[in-house]
Amino acid sequence: MANVAVIGAQWGDEGKGKVVDWLASRADIVVRFQGGHNAGHTLVVGNETYKLSLLPSGLVRGKLGIIGNGVVVDPEALLAEIDRVRAQGLPVGPESLRIAENATLILPLHGALDRARETARGDARIGTTGRGIGPAYEDKVARRAIRVCDLAEPDTLSAKLDELLLHHNTLLAGLGAETFAKQALLERLLSLAPRLLPYAEPVWQRLDEARRAGRRILFEGAQAVLLDVDHGTYPFVTSSNTVAATAAAGAGVGPGAVGFVLGIAKAYSTRVGAGPFPTELFDATGQLLGDRGHEFGTVTGRRRRCGWFDAALVRQAVKVAGIQGLALTKLDVLDGLAELKIATGYRIGAERFRHLPAAPGAQAAAVPEYETVEGWAGSTRGARSWADLPAQAVKYVRRIEELVEAPVTLLSTSPERDDTILVRDPFEG
Repeated sequence: MANVAVIGAQWGDEGKGKVVDWLASRADIVVRFQGGHNAGHTLVVGNETYKLSLLPSGLVRGKLGIIGNGVVVDPEALLAEIDRVRAQGLPVGPESLRIAENATLILPLHGALDRARETARGDARIGTTGRGIGPAYEDKVARRAIRVCDLAEPDTLSAKLDELLLHHNTLLAGLGAETFAKQALLERLLSLAPRLLPYAEPVWQRLDEARRAGRRILFEGAQAVLLDVDHGTYPFVTSSNTVAATAAAGAGVGPGAVGFVLGIAKAYSTRVGAGPFPTELFDATGQLLGDRGHEFGTVTGRRRRCGWFDAALVRQAVKVAGIQGLALTKLDVLDGLAELKIATGYRIGAERFRHLPAAPGAQAAAVPEYETVEGWAGSTRGARSWADLPAQAVKYVRRIEELVEAPVTLLSTSPERDDTILVRDPFEG
């Protein structure tokens, strides 16, 4: 049996939460391996709706959840999320959740810097959530980050805060923002330590033992390939690598342990925040997709921009992320549309491209080239087999497979976890 890595194949918000929840019933352990609490997964289980930002989705199914070293952890946000899901009746404690002792912490100063920078950018702002994810990753790379394990060593924590505040207070003052006092921050962190440290351990060791024992591991990505700091629409990206290769480094396992790579894509396209979006629709159809799809970000609450399915970009995601199969979600949102369009490439001036170039100017100038396909009159909502789908809906899915050069291995037809058509079990490899 193979392990499985689930990643977004567009700009995020593709429905990873439902797919991970569905796959978690076949897994033993679910691991978050990158990102921070700027990610959002909504899981509908019976009459209960869970909105998760840091907690691995598998916890809802009673699976062991692990937050890997590749995640940047806001301790107060994490503890608040734990309290919230506990109030919904979900038991979460050190027996069901483990956190990498070497994971980087997000501190209040990171969020303050994030927001101050966005304000200073004005109309050129990137559209971050302002939660400090980027500045925390910067500190990690600059080797001044405070990590979970530092909470157990007050002297180490104090010395690290000196260096951290020297850097951040200088930047905050330059941006006209309020600076931070060391003693208050130190006391705040030490007060959190007794609640956070019981979850901490060398998770790489636990994962190695699980792998040797033949247990199934599900690696849960946040954001998506087109937001990858290297491969996405830079600079309108997140601050971590979101491709499947990061699952190994972000969890502390060898690359061979990652297993089958499942990419999640909507049957159309959406994006939250600023940045290029070649197939974006500004007409009634775009409004219809947003209304039917309930397109509001789980974390941001912002309405998502909507557009036609971009096969060129998903094909690019398939290549750079090593996606072996797609889970196509929200097919039912397209029900009743007379015709649909799929972007197959772009035109920039006189040149044609099968991919989106890396240069920001070229990305902004890219005009999609569309292929028009017939829509369907019947309903796909709640379908659980190919036989339940209208013939034109099947043709639409098959055409997407051809254009993105990857098979659809799983098809989601509603928010309910069981309204899923399984073509190939990813855990079978």
